[in-house]
Amino acid sequence: MSEKKSGNSERRSVETILTHHGREPDDQFGFVNTPVYRGSTVLFKTLDDMVGQKQRFLYGRAGNPTTQSVEAVITELEGAYRTRLVPSGLAAITIAVLSCVKAGDDVLISDSAYEPGRSFADGFLKRMGVTARYFDPRIGAGISALMQPNTTAILAESPGSLTFEVQDIPAIAAAAHANGARLIVDNSWASPLYHRPLALGADLVVHAGTKMFVGHSDAFAGTISTTEAAWAEVESTRALLGFFTSGDDAYLVARGLRTLAIRMKEHHSRALEIASWLEAQPEVVQVLHPGLSSHPDHALFKRDFTGSGSLFSVLLAPAPRASVAAFVDKLEIFTMGFSWGGYESLCLPVRLGANRTAKPWTAEGNLFRLHIGLEGIDDLKADLADAIARYSAAR
Repeated sequence: MSEKKSGNSERRSVETILTHHGREPDDQFGFVNTPVYRGSTVLFKTLDDMVGQKQRFLYGRAGNPTTQSVEAVITELEGAYRTRLVPSGLAAITIAVLSCVKAGDDVLISDSAYEPGRSFADGFLKRMGVTARYFDPRIGAGISALMQPNTTAILAESPGSLTFEVQDIPAIAAAAHANGARLIVDNSWASPLYHRPLALGADLVVHAGTKMFVGHSDAFAGTISTTEAAWAEVESTRALLGFFTSGDDAYLVARGLRTLAIRMKEHHSRALEIASWLEAQPEVVQVLHPGLSSHPDHALFKRDFTGSGSLFSVLLAPAPRASVAAFVDKLEIFTMGFSWGGYESLCLPVRLGANRTAKPWTAEGNLFRLHIGLEGIDDLKADLADAIARYSAAR
């Protein structure tokens, strides 16, 4: 699969890019989809070809036409220089951060960032002699005061995991660049359809492709898209660590991408409808969805986003653990699970605790994260209404 771009791609809609980009039927005997390439060994015809590395593909770990078909689509959507497909969202975060640091460096991380990424920073980075510090997700330009001479990277996630604070990416990017640091943004929630961090000043964008890109809860994937200046370090780090996504998983990502625009529209509208409905329900203290006018960061959301994702949280009035169990244990449509982005709706009880240090979570009550899938809206509302009634009865 070639990485060539159409000269008209800048004038095409995201729907057309998702449908046509990253595949070349003429290269595949007329078949619409790039097939699954399974292989480790790539054969060379001459010594000159091998020594001179003249072939496009040299070894399976470096990629194949199936993986590159996905990378081409994400690169176009993000407005990036290049993209790499890796085995998971966590792999994307680790490669992105490691491409920016060395022993003795300092990294600033949003206090609302993805928990496994936080564990990587507190565990692996610490052992490697890299300091990780956490900042208030709403700090904006104030992050300049936290910058040190050895701060080489900032990891942001907008909106944040679980609590959905929107970050001022342009202001954070300006502070990073003034200090010679790079800004990494996790864009999994909105996808590049509704948010483009590189255009706002970020240097690297990562995705848990497992979520919205795959869209069917049946494969793991991550992506890293970068500016030209940041690319060499990312590609070198990925190669040194040996991260590679199989052709089978890459094919599932490609399949999911073809319907991403349609799915995102449905997730966007359904999640907003459920979130608005929840605001009027008994026991609901607050709904944490940036697309709602009641959200404290709604103005920033309107400035930087063109749509919203499937995921948000709802805070219910204080109640004992028995109420939490009553809420989730008898759900009929929603199910409990740690992931999101698939066609099925999910509910996850949340306990923040030690995961918030720079800006402790002080809101009273029980927090539930909801992923709104593709079931009937009325069925989802009825399931949540019953759950809220059980929650209240168990108090």
